[in-house]
Formats: sequence, C-alpha cells, structure tokens
Amino acid sequence: MRAQRIARIAACLSLTLSGDAWGFDFEKLVMPGPVSEVHAEIEGDCASCHAPFDRENQRDRCLRCHEEVAEDLQAGSGLHGRDARVKGSLCRDCHSEHQGRDADILGFNRESFQHRFTDFELRGRHREVECASCHVPEKAYREATQQCADCHGEDDAHGGQLGDDCSSCHVERGWKDTKFEHASTGFALEGAHARVDCRVCHAGPRYQGTPTDCRACHATNDRHGGHFGRDCSRCHVPKSWKDSAFDHAAETRFALTHRHADAKCSACHSGPLAEQNLETRCGSCHASDDIHRGRNGTDCESCHSERGWDRATFDHDTKTAFPLRGSHAEVACQHCHQRNPREEDLSGACGDCHARDDAHADTLGRDCGRCHNESGWRKHVNFDHDITRFPLLGLHAVELCEACHTSTRFRDADPSCVACHSSDDRHEQKLGSDCGRCHNPNGWSIWRFDHGRETNFPLRGNHEGLNCLACHTRASPGAVTQTSSCATCHDFDDIHSGGFGRDCSRCHSEEGWRNLKINPR
Repeated sequence: MRAQRIARIAACLSLTLSGDAWGFDFEKLVMPGPVSEVHAEIEGDCASCHAPFDRENQRDRCLRCHEEVAEDLQAGSGLHGRDARVKGSLCRDCHSEHQGRDADILGFNRESFQHRFTDFELRGRHREVECASCHVPEKAYREATQQCADCHGEDDAHGGQLGDDCSSCHVERGWKDTKFEHASTGFALEGAHARVDCRVCHAGPRYQGTPTDCRACHATNDRHGGHFGRDCSRCHVPKSWKDSAFDHAAETRFALTHRHADAKCSACHSGPLAEQNLETRCGSCHASDDIHRGRNGTDCESCHSERGWDRATFDHDTKTAFPLRGSHAEVACQHCHQRNPREEDLSGACGDCHARDDAHADTLGRDCGRCHNESGWRKHVNFDHDITRFPLLGLHAVELCEACHTSTRFRDADPSCVACHSSDDRHEQKLGSDCGRCHNPNGWSIWRFDHGRETNFPLRGNHEGLNCLACHTRASPGAVTQTSSCATCHDFDDIHSGGFGRDCSRCHSEEGWRNLKINPR
C-alpha cells in the first residue's frame, strides 16, 4: 500500500516538472528565503546565480554580473585581487544571500577593514581621514578617486600651476614635508640656498615664473648698492656671503696677503664696497690703532709686515743705544716701552725695567749686570763672593746659594758657622759657635787645632788619644777655662782615695798609671 502511494507521488512530480525548466522550477519550491534588496530584480531568475544541482559553479555566475570584480581577480588588483584569501574562496563564503530584503550581504566593517588590500594604501595623514571624505554615498567604494587634485583641489595653494599630482612634491606625512627636486627647475639649491624657506624667494605659492637672477632676491641687501651689477656669483658663492670668490689682487691695485686676507671687507670699506678711490697707504686704515700716535710716520711697513703687528722688522741694535741680546731679544716691545713704542727717554738701566721683579728687593743695587747677564737670571751668574765679608773657600765654593741664603735678600745672611751648621754640629755647641777655631772649610774631618800650642796643657802619652769630650764636658764661651789639674779628670778613678794629694804626676806619668816615677822598693 505504501509503495503504491510513493509511486503515484513520483508520477505526479514527473508530470509537473517535465520540460526544460523542470530543475529551476523545482529549486524555486525549495528557495530558503527572499534575496537581498540589491538582487531583488533577479529573484525570479534563479539561473542568474545558480546552476542546477551544481553549487560549485555559482562563483562563475556571480562574476558574469560583477565584471569589475572578475577583472580585479584577473589582474591581481583591487580588494578581491590583492587579498590572497579570496582566490581560493567562493563568493558565498563572504556574501550570504536569501537572508531577506534588509540583509547586509557585504559584511563590511569599517573599523576592521584593511585598506592595504585596495589599490590605495593609507599612509601618514591619510590614516586619520574619515571614510566619507573620499567615499561618497552614491558611489561604490571601489569607485573612489585616487587623484590628489580630486580631493585637494580646493586647498591647492599653487592654483593648479604645478599639475594635479601632489605626490610629485609632497608626502603623506603632511604638506610641509616635501620631496621636491629643485634642480629640475634649472636652479639647483646649493649652500645657503638649500636652507632657505621657500617663501623667501617665492612670495606666493604659485612658484612658476620666479626669476632666478641674484638681485631678484638680494637687491634689498646688496651691500654694494648695485655698483657691481646683478650677477652676485661673479664674486660670491652660494655657501655664504662671506665665502667670496672676488679676486682682490686682479680687480684692484692692492693684493690681500696674510692678516689682510683675514680682515673683513668692512674693516677697510666703511662705505659702499665698490668705492674706487679708497687709499691704500697704511695710515688710511690704521690711523686709529697707531700706538705710535703718528710719531713714526704713516708707512707702517717700514717696521711691520702683513703677518701681524707683533712681527716687527725694526732694527733695535742699529737704531738705538741698547742692542737686544739674549733674553732681551725675545721680549715684547711693550714690556720696556710701557707708554708708547716711540718712547726714547729710557735710560737703559736695569732697574728701569726690573725694579718690580728684583728678587733682592734693591739690597744689591740697581745694576743687575754686576752679577747677571742677558742670557737669563739663573744662567752664568758671575757674582764674586770673595769681595764680600765671607769669601767662599773649600766646600763652601761648591755649595748652592740656597744652602746659606734662605731668601733672595742675600745681605741678610748670617756669616757665623752655627747659622748654617747648628743641625750638624757633632759637639752640640759644647765647644761654642765658632767652628773655625778647630775646623776649616775643606771638610769636618780636617783638623787644624794644636792643643799643645793653643793651650798650656800639651797632650802626651795616653792623653793624646783621648776624645775631647773626656775632659771638656761642657761648652766654654770665649776662652777655655778648663783646669789642668789631674784630679779634675781623675778624681773618680783615684785608687788612693786622695791619700797622696791631687797631683798624680808626682808618681805617675802620662804614658800610663803603671809607669811610676819612684821605685816602690
């Protein structure tokens, strides 16, 4: 019974769907829902989008209508052609139909859309622009213009004079970031020109027709007042005004050498630099800084050279009574000529110049030449110490001055022995302060004191080898008053305890205690 029912239904369907359109009529019966508004006019023609029972063939049907998308896919351009994900996908993977008239089949999200998949990647300031600024509602997004002038025509400061391709000069970071190659105009920007703001030469933003001759810009600051013409490059270079190519020797009668070559033009040319009647004599420029006050005339080069004022050629030896020798030859003029170099009343005496640096504070007079010479204060000092109250003998002659003279006021030095030798006095001044009574300048170990001749107590026998301090236990100012009595020294070792008196020599001799003068038997 059931099988018969199925057979009757199949027969009815075959009669109903017979003919060429049977497949599409059948699909209409199973259409999942209304199509979107943009496809509403072809909703009744399923074959426009669908191939009967062939879902994979729908992509080709879409591209028959959407020819621009097909071209993008073929050329690899535009949104569909640049995104690699589109090439292996079907249209329905992104654009789903039969969702009703109000359905959004594009699935377009402005916030997440990546503009780099289009033919116009957003960079710099373009990334900050709203979509509606370039995409108008009545046109598809892909139809937005890419020409600079279409968007920027109203704010083109050049008024269209430079064409409609703004990117030939400007970049997307901003209008002021330009990449214009000025050399293409026939006027390359070099040196200081490269740092000049455009508006300095171009009064308005319409750059074409700007004159390129120098005076077009520099007429207002022409220091020459137009006397040298309009071509500044005859003398100047673009690096700066100060780097002049003007050949002063060829163009004038006055070649600039040495210090003159370093001088500013305005140092000599106080008026227009083209002044033709400028005098070339020294005094015309140097009268104000002539420290001789005109006393040596106006011809500076008779003594000076162009290398500098300090390089004077004045012959002091032949033109004055004071030849410059030794260290004097290296001294600057103003060290001696303090008022002016023409000063002629200098006496030539040492003290006139060296009074202030006289280390002896005028204690040795004003004639430095008595001891010093022109080679230097410390070189070859020829002072004769023998003419003083203390002639230098023996080791004193090779001693440095500073050993005795603690200051440069040499006459203040104390000539006594103890003034220098108190620290190395082996006798600790027990023998007085006059070392010369015993010693001589040739050395401490060289004695000249004769005890037998100088005293009434000749040293004989065992007395001869004794140390002085054995008898002389304390210093004696002036004459020595030491007694020659035996007991003075031998009282402490008298084995007789004074029983035979204080004159040991009655029995003993100086050869020793056991050398007796009497026969004990």
